[in-house]
Amino acid sequence: MYHQQFSCLESRTQMPWEISSILTTAEVAHPGSTSSQEMAEKTKMMVESWSFLDTPESNFRPLVVIELAKGTKEETIEWFTKRIVDKKADGGAQLLIKPLVTENGVENIYLVGASHLRLLLGAETVGLVKECTDNSMRTFTYSSRKTFKHFADDNHDFLTMAECQYIIKHELENLRAKNEKIIPGYPQAKLYPGKSIVRRLLTSGILVQIFPLHDREELKKLSHNWYGRVKVGYQPLDDIRCYFGETIALYFGFLEYFTFALIPMAVIGIPYYVFAWEDYDKYVMFATFNLLWSTVILEVWKRMCAILTYRWGTLLMKRQFEEPRPGFHGVLGINPVTGREEPVYSSIKRQLRIYLVSLPFVCLCLYFSLYVMMIYFDLEQWALDYHKENESNFSSLMLYVPSIIYAVVIEIMNRIYRYAAEFLTSWENHRLESSYQNHLILKVLVFNFLNCFASLFYIAFVLFDMKLLRQSLATLLITSQILNQFAESLLPYWLQKRYNRRMKKRMCSKKTDMDLSLAEQVNMEKEMGTYLGTFDDYLELFLQFGYVSLFSCVYPLAAVFAVLNNITEIYSDALKMCRVYKRPFAEPTASIGVWQLAFETMSVISVVTNCILIGMSPEVDALFPDSKMDLVLTVALVEHLLLAIKFIMAFVIPDKPREIQMKLAKLEFESLEALKQQQMKLAAESLKA
Repeated sequence: MYHQQFSCLESRTQMPWEISSILTTAEVAHPGSTSSQEMAEKTKMMVESWSFLDTPESNFRPLVVIELAKGTKEETIEWFTKRIVDKKADGGAQLLIKPLVTENGVENIYLVGASHLRLLLGAETVGLVKECTDNSMRTFTYSSRKTFKHFADDNHDFLTMAECQYIIKHELENLRAKNEKIIPGYPQAKLYPGKSIVRRLLTSGILVQIFPLHDREELKKLSHNWYGRVKVGYQPLDDIRCYFGETIALYFGFLEYFTFALIPMAVIGIPYYVFAWEDYDKYVMFATFNLLWSTVILEVWKRMCAILTYRWGTLLMKRQFEEPRPGFHGVLGINPVTGREEPVYSSIKRQLRIYLVSLPFVCLCLYFSLYVMMIYFDLEQWALDYHKENESNFSSLMLYVPSIIYAVVIEIMNRIYRYAAEFLTSWENHRLESSYQNHLILKVLVFNFLNCFASLFYIAFVLFDMKLLRQSLATLLITSQILNQFAESLLPYWLQKRYNRRMKKRMCSKKTDMDLSLAEQVNMEKEMGTYLGTFDDYLELFLQFGYVSLFSCVYPLAAVFAVLNNITEIYSDALKMCRVYKRPFAEPTASIGVWQLAFETMSVISVVTNCILIGMSPEVDALFPDSKMDLVLTVALVEHLLLAIKFIMAFVIPDKPREIQMKLAKLEFESLEALKQQQMKLAAESLKA
């Protein structure tokens, strides 16, 4: 049966260009080149080492699960699994695959793994950075593997489980059609050279899902240290990184840091709220502190982020030769930079799609958002008129109803727009995942910013109603936090608990999670929800940052509610990662990406809004009784001074600590010296010849 033959790798012969690239990379990364004779010996050693891939892996370790649709045709399964185990030279992924055997026989679920050697070579392909014996961080190369800390041929824990799963995901996503015109067994599922096979199977409904398996023992330890006990202390970020990868660990690091950074604002905001509610001149100091605070915390975060990502190795990972994203399609061509064969798509076509379709659609959605906002103000006026006519406790409560309804509508509109933005951004056909994410984030941020804050700007600068501004700000902030907690954590957790109870009854088992068999574990995890990434989590923090910083001089308690929300957010997000969702694939990252720019932009806007609000206060207005132009010029001058201070602080505070800068400079110097030595030896050898 073909199921049995796919449980081991087919033979593979190392291609000469692959060997040379490995050796060249190693020599550049590590000073001290070798002679041509030594290089020949290394090449021979590498060819011999690849022979290990010709034999079956004795201890198959399942890392990734592939679920095919029920009733998938045998020829399709045979073709797909053959491509997974085929040699790299033949366009395969050269991985291990086995069908999941249950009491009911073989289901359309397959377990994917890889030999230890294959994972090490994959680590070099994706550019993983590991710590060396001299405590420096360097890009891993197989030929120099002995120089890395904790490496041993029999140490299968050198690569974390999350790193192994990331390598397998990378190889599966880069399975691309070559000569195939259709998916075997499905004539309607067209293929063309360069098309991602996994992507085509997903869109055709043949492939249901691909997800990494949980390690039940490690998950139990992480859960206990993370959220299993209520304690005052830092999160185990290194453990989170080892299990879930750098992207998720960095989000939780930012969430923790942002929560601590909000505490000074919350502490200072409470007395201002209690003792100086209507005294706007006293808010000048508070608003100034807010503006400087927002600059300092973002700059300090860059430094903390550099320390974390250097320790994790992702700060050094090279991204300039990033592989095309799985959803990218085009005519198969040659990348002029790398010389690799990959899909090519016209940038002119992409720009036309962006400016002629996506941009008008976004503008239309923004107009609709403003239209809904005007309906909200009509409801506010109706509630105010009703309260004036009746003057009762019920009518007082009715004053908050329009804001609550509007907050719920905002959340619904944000989620619907998110789906539309994802579809449009995917249709634009961006080559790189980073480009796709940047365009998606830009679309969503523009809409969410207008949708969430337009009403507040309208109240502040058109209606000039500070009392209504405080009420609307408090209602929007608190309602959005409650809805997010319910939708993102409580509801999924409750649904997952219900499903787990049904699964255990159906299995007629009272086993604990640690006692689950592999088949039971896979069947339970495949029904879990899919974690869609940190996008929504960062977006929630971005909007929260806006509520705190934009109108701080009107509602100082915003920071207090933000701190309380974030404390529960840490535990609820940890719970949903460990118990509610499937384990996500690890994704290396060196920063929070475009979100850093988004937060910085919000802090600049907050300078303008707070200065204008202070200038509008009766106390400040009374200082300029004769000329309003003097008031405007004074406010503009103060605003420019604060912005100047802000940008000077951002320039003075370095993004990376000096220690990290020195280590990066040392690595760059060593690489240049190694490259010089290599070029000199090549030149000397050519002269001898």
